[in-house]
Amino acid sequence: MRFAYVNGRFFPHGEASIHVEDRGFQFADAVYEVWSVRKGELMDADGHFARLERSLGELRITAPRSRAALEHIIGELLRRNRIRNGLVYLQISRGQARRDHAFPKQAVTPTIVLTCKRLDLAAADARAQCGIAVITVPDQRWARCDIKTVNLLPNVLAKQAAHEAGAVEAWQVDRDGRVTEGSSTNAWIVTKAGKLVTRQADQGILHGITRARIIKCAQDVGLEIEERGFTPQEAYEAREAFLTSATSFVTPVVLIDNHIIANGEPGSLTLSLRQAYLGEA
Repeated sequence: MRFAYVNGRFFPHGEASIHVEDRGFQFADAVYEVWSVRKGELMDADGHFARLERSLGELRITAPRSRAALEHIIGELLRRNRIRNGLVYLQISRGQARRDHAFPKQAVTPTIVLTCKRLDLAAADARAQCGIAVITVPDQRWARCDIKTVNLLPNVLAKQAAHEAGAVEAWQVDRDGRVTEGSSTNAWIVTKAGKLVTRQADQGILHGITRARIIKCAQDVGLEIEERGFTPQEAYEAREAFLTSATSFVTPVVLIDNHIIANGEPGSLTLSLRQAYLGEA
């Protein structure tokens, strides 16, 4: 039986619920965070908790639990669901209030929801060994993508477009013609000169925790990194391409908009970064 945590209690997954006037449901007035779990431990825990605190602060939502309390709840949730390798999802909304666009005049208690699920690491490794396809789509998101909110409809539409095209991910392209990030991942290329290129961490992208770790891994081995947007054409002509996230780690991209990247095989640099990341975890 699967279990979820809602507002202080554990429930069978199918019985967990929130109020119909919860502001997360009504307005996407909520943030979320995702941790990968390996061997029962949260990966990149410090980075994810720091980003959660920042997201809550940007929306002026009071944290309903301390980090220590959240870690205890997550541990119990993993135990009840018997998960050693998987994902933990946390959502915190402003809470339940009579429907009105403005913040509630009287303070309300934030809503907290936690769920988890297993992750097939063997399938993820197999995908990395083959590489994946991505497409590019116009970036239609709001101007504060650096806040990890549950306002994900443009991301959903982008991901659906990718699936309908037979791809795994969609890389979003801004009005200047440069890739920002994927629908649920950060985007990277390796130039012919061997430089790593990924969009700078501004308000146009989510500041990926895995992205930050890969930058550190690359710097540790002396690789040169350029934090800037790149065009789809640059990506087509790249030596390698890959994406990163808490759920995909480091995954090679071998096809972009039906353009074969290099020789169509996962790049050696990408695979070495994946190994370095998972080896440190």
